[in-house]
Amino acid sequence: MSWLSAATTLSAATTTIPTDPAQQAFGYPSLFLLVLIGALVPVVPTGALVSSAAVVAMHQTVPFSMLMVFVTASLAAFCGDMALYWLGRRGVGSKNGSRWLEAIRSRAPEDRLEQAQKKLAEHDVAVLVLSRLVPAGRIPVMLACLLAKWPLRRFARGNLPACLAWAVTYQLIGILSGALFSKPWEGVAAAIALTVLVGGAPSVWRRWRGPAKA
Repeated sequence: MSWLSAATTLSAATTTIPTDPAQQAFGYPSLFLLVLIGALVPVVPTGALVSSAAVVAMHQTVPFSMLMVFVTASLAAFCGDMALYWLGRRGVGSKNGSRWLEAIRSRAPEDRLEQAQKKLAEHDVAVLVLSRLVPAGRIPVMLACLLAKWPLRRFARGNLPACLAWAVTYQLIGILSGALFSKPWEGVAAAIALTVLVGGAPSVWRRWRGPAKA
């Protein structure tokens, strides 16, 4: 995730959940759509989006704003994951595979896939919950489930609590950021900075450690 993407998210997040109650019917569907797209294609930093939406919701007087952010984010993440898994299963069952399955494979390095397969064999469904909380952990575990030929229903049982835990985690980041600043845009900026840091730290660590091993 680049800082340019984060800055774009900052602009989008401040308008995704409007403070005017009359605009709520537009705001939450927009949040749902962005998180859904982010679950299917990694072009939207969904964690930063949810945290930013939580910050904005903190400064609203609309009842149940925080609950609506949680429900919208978790439902969108679940639907996106299920759609991607279903598309991946079609590729697994086809002789020629599919572009969706290839896209999933391309985002799951061999070492991460092997680690995910081992943990999946040892801990079963519980691995799914953790995979959504670990940066870049979702796709390798999903691919491991696909290669193990998990049925859609079995994947859904593990994915539901995973999406709920993910939404809670990033919403808490937003609440913490919003509590530190009086102005919504300052809290949004802090939330994005935190989520970018959390999401990018493992990648930076792996790149730094790689040359040392060589």
